[in-house]
Amino acid sequence: MSRTLTVASTIALWLLSLSGQSAALELKETAYLAAQVAAGTLPPIHQRLPQIPYQDPLDQWPQLQPGKPGGSISLLMGKAKDVRQMVVYGYARLVGFNQSLELEADLLLNYEVQEGRIFTLSLRPGHRWSDGHPFTSEDFRYYWDDVINNPELYSFGPPRALLVEGKLARFEVIDAVTVRYSWDQPNPDFLLSLAGPSPLYIYRPAHFLKQFHPRFTDPETLQGRVALAKTKNKTWTSLHQRNDHQYKFDNPELPTLQPWVPVTAAPAERFNFVRNPYYHRVDPQGYQLPYLDQVIINVASSRLVPAKTGSGESDLQGRYLSMSHYTFLHQGAERNNVDVRLWRTTRGSQLALYPNLNASDPVWRALFQQVDFRRALSLAVNRHEINQVIYFGLALEGADSLLPESPLYQPQYRNRWASYDPDEANRMLDALGLTRRDSRGVRLLADGRPLEIIIQSAGESTEETDILELIHDSWMEIGLKIHTKPTAREVFRNRVFSGDALMSVWTGLPNAIPSASMSPAQLAPTSQQQLQWSQWGKHYETGHGEVPDLAAAQQLLALNNQWRVATEPSQRQATWQQMLDIYSDNVFSIGTVARVLQPIVIRRNLRNLPTEGLWNWEPNAYFGVYRLDRLWLDDNAASATTLTQGGN
Repeated sequence: MSRTLTVASTIALWLLSLSGQSAALELKETAYLAAQVAAGTLPPIHQRLPQIPYQDPLDQWPQLQPGKPGGSISLLMGKAKDVRQMVVYGYARLVGFNQSLELEADLLLNYEVQEGRIFTLSLRPGHRWSDGHPFTSEDFRYYWDDVINNPELYSFGPPRALLVEGKLARFEVIDAVTVRYSWDQPNPDFLLSLAGPSPLYIYRPAHFLKQFHPRFTDPETLQGRVALAKTKNKTWTSLHQRNDHQYKFDNPELPTLQPWVPVTAAPAERFNFVRNPYYHRVDPQGYQLPYLDQVIINVASSRLVPAKTGSGESDLQGRYLSMSHYTFLHQGAERNNVDVRLWRTTRGSQLALYPNLNASDPVWRALFQQVDFRRALSLAVNRHEINQVIYFGLALEGADSLLPESPLYQPQYRNRWASYDPDEANRMLDALGLTRRDSRGVRLLADGRPLEIIIQSAGESTEETDILELIHDSWMEIGLKIHTKPTAREVFRNRVFSGDALMSVWTGLPNAIPSASMSPAQLAPTSQQQLQWSQWGKHYETGHGEVPDLAAAQQLLALNNQWRVATEPSQRQATWQQMLDIYSDNVFSIGTVARVLQPIVIRRNLRNLPTEGLWNWEPNAYFGVYRLDRLWLDDNAASATTLTQGGN
């Protein structure tokens, strides 16, 4: 990813390469904004766009075509705070993934990386926030000096992605459109954090937030604003934080760089988002994106979303739907003028079991840390039965590992210790000394207790319940009995963190389609949120918790650190393969099936969403990498559908 061009020469080359295209590209005003332009309340399009806008190459992608602006669509969300999905779906980032999951500049004009540790970011000259104010290096400086390095606002210190070996980056403002971040060691997390579904925002709309900051507002005026604010704590920090929610997307007054701007304040059950008149992308025809004028989010109970979608109340829906809803959704498709597409999920496993290697019970902890015990449990899971009974045989059976869509995929990792072999599992348990059984056939621990495991669950789906019932039956064949205990998500995680939980159930690896440039931290104890070794992960994150005392876990940590300092793609790829080999052989999580189909409901005349796609939080940002600003309504298709439907 190293680039050696200077910022000035890079911009010059950009201008040169685009000069012929830009000259031929006639910018076209959208009808939605034409009245405001005519009235003089909004500048014309050539004054609203950056000098070098992002020219979307959508005509170069299969199944995509330039469209025309206009119209609106409606989506359903399960709670008001899910309006933040508009930031996930809208996916305007400093750098972001394209459909091939390659990083490219987006809000940025360009970026330069030297030695994996020096990052020079070049903004688009003339780029503006949604309120028309310039987007410049001052927005980055404000974030650095006045937000994260202000101990009153950031009492816990800067975000982790800005630290390498505990050291904060050096930040420089080069000029009005150029900033630089430097570390002594490589920082492979930096660009990835900027491209995430919930991105690291290293900039703020400084012109807006300065009115809530004591450095830029006189004390009396600021105190008056604090007194009038509806904040729990009457402090300037609470007021500033309340107005600084770029990801939450719940403040219509906060300027944004996203394709649509919120205009509805909470609380509400219907939220309206309108096109950003200063958005930085254009299509090959000269139209400013997004094509859609408005996106409307209606809030309903998450349990009702499938039924409401099946009744035609959503023009684009993936969230809250599962394969169990497919038949119902398909039956209503013709009546509702929608298509039901099936995308592939990209977690390592749709559902995985996590033996707690940090369990507080010393007997169970020692047993879970025996690799042959974990292998035996995995061999006793009948994945083929789960696939046939729950997923109609359409899923991919195997361990919690990478998928074929990943360039790092090797089938042996997914197949290792994942065949159904209860005889071998019984032999391995006997070899561990677990030979005694009670009258039910349940094996006994060394201290005489039965081999019964309570599996902690967040209890969020019937799909999970059905799978666990099948695992219960197959594990009884090896003398192990399980019980499921569903609790609220917060309680569920706290029981794992405290060591009270012996085993938990959750989804598998969050990103099963990585490239070598993406972090392998999910394979090592690097986060408290990892359910199989939360205390080891906490130690990595904070220095508290527990130091890993298992050799394989120590190896994974060392390799993860080795990947972080590597600068060559070949080195990173080799490290990934070593970590995958160790992780799969040690069965730190027990996978079931993956690539489960995800129903995507889409209005029939809504164009530019791929027929086949990948559905996941990371790295896809669900719809995000497919760029919702490209979606457009085909009136001709709508007219044809209306005729065939008898005017409905």
